Amino acid sequence: MAAAQRSPEHVALAFPDRRLSYSQLLTRAIRRARSLRALGIGAGDHVGLFMPNLIEYVEVLFGIALLGAVAVPINARYKEHELGYIIENADLDILITTDLAADRVDFVELVRVSLPGIGETANVTELHLSSAPRLRSVVVFGVSQADGMLSQAQFEAAAERISEEEIEQLAARVAVRSVCIIIYTSGTTDLPKGCPLTHEGLVRSGRAMSRQRFLLTAEDVFWDPLPMFHMSAILPITAVFDAGATFLSMTHVEPDAAINQIVTERPTVLFPSFPTLTTALIHNSRWGEVDLTRVRVVNNVASPDMLKAFQAAYPDAVQVSAYGLTEAAGVVSFNELTDTLDERSTTCGRPFSGIEIRIVDPETGEPRGVDEHGEINIRGYCLFEGYYRDPEKTAETMDADGWLHTGDLGSLDLEGRISYHGRLKDMLKVGGENVAAVEIESYLGTHPAVKIAQVVSAPDPKYVEVPAAF
Repeated sequence: MAAAQRSPEHVALAFPDRRLSYSQLLTRAIRRARSLRALGIGAGDHVGLFMPNLIEYVEVLFGIALLGAVAVPINARYKEHELGYIIENADLDILITTDLAADRVDFVELVRVSLPGIGETANVTELHLSSAPRLRSVVVFGVSQADGMLSQAQFEAAAERISEEEIEQLAARVAVRSVCIIIYTSGTTDLPKGCPLTHEGLVRSGRAMSRQRFLLTAEDVFWDPLPMFHMSAILPITAVFDAGATFLSMTHVEPDAAINQIVTERPTVLFPSFPTLTTALIHNSRWGEVDLTRVRVVNNVASPDMLKAFQAAYPDAVQVSAYGLTEAAGVVSFNELTDTLDERSTTCGRPFSGIEIRIVDPETGEPRGVDEHGEINIRGYCLFEGYYRDPEKTAETMDADGWLHTGDLGSLDLEGRISYHGRLKDMLKVGGENVAAVEIESYLGTHPAVKIAQVVSAPDPKYVEVPAAF
């Protein structure tokens, strides 16, 4: 809202085929809030978003926030089982989806099979489904009219029943420590767990990212095609809008389309973040077309050797890394732009102000010293409010003193920079000594013949277990 007042005509959001100024985004977010309010959504109600990256996604996210309601982004890759589980577990009041088929996903059909009986309901604003008793409505963005669901035209027409003044009054009542979003994390064996995050956690970390680490200004153009159901897009959106800069995204992420957008928009910040995407870009035959002279910051998370190799692909930019997790509002640390190449390749930087990090022995809980490995614990404004509807799992993760036990293996250097060494559950006990699988994988990855390595435990008569790589 502040950026819309400062620079109303500046581009806030750009996709390959569409863009919105800050004033347009604010107007459309208020319009989305009016529609949601007309459907009965108010403070504390839960609104699910099941769609790929779209401009409408951002409009609705901010519309939900204006009401003091809670956004629940849902992984666009989920199938029937996971989607049905989250609709019920998250206590969704409304679900918003799209008739756009993206990455071979038919969102409307997935919703239909996840909600038995939805096509037979007579009242699309009061569903009364046994599989999701709290769910009132499903809204479909696009041109379709699906049985049992509200069309986009019906949703938008509902806005006429609510004034902008009512939305302004509701927005003024939103508390800083109230929950604004629930992000579901996927475990390796368990069903996804909901992480409720507060306005304070998201906004303070977004501001820290913008003002203390990336040093964003309104002139920056920030490329981040990562999924908007993930904190790797939601936190950067917050940071970019804090600076009044431009956020670039896309619905379908594939290397040629990404390179087209980078060539056209000439971003100053690249946020590919993950080796899979970065490698696909820099090894693409068209990478030489990209003018990198405007790029000043790149974010990637990978092994030290891989990060150094990536840095060479962006010779005029500073590459930074990060450490974080959903339970702590996505990211708790980025490198500073003044850190050395070695510091930016081997550490994830210092935590943001207001966040404490400690390293403890995972068995005894005793503090570890400088550069000693142990479990990373986090405390501060950024932490979630406990797993949604799962007090037992919350009690396993949070202690009485407010520390989040991450299950991550890490260390702190003398200046307080975090290094990540893998997951505790991936530690091997070789002859009584702890060995991190990720460190072996990183070393194997330095060989030119190795594209990717995976290390697991293998039984051994002498050492009990030994690493086995494939």
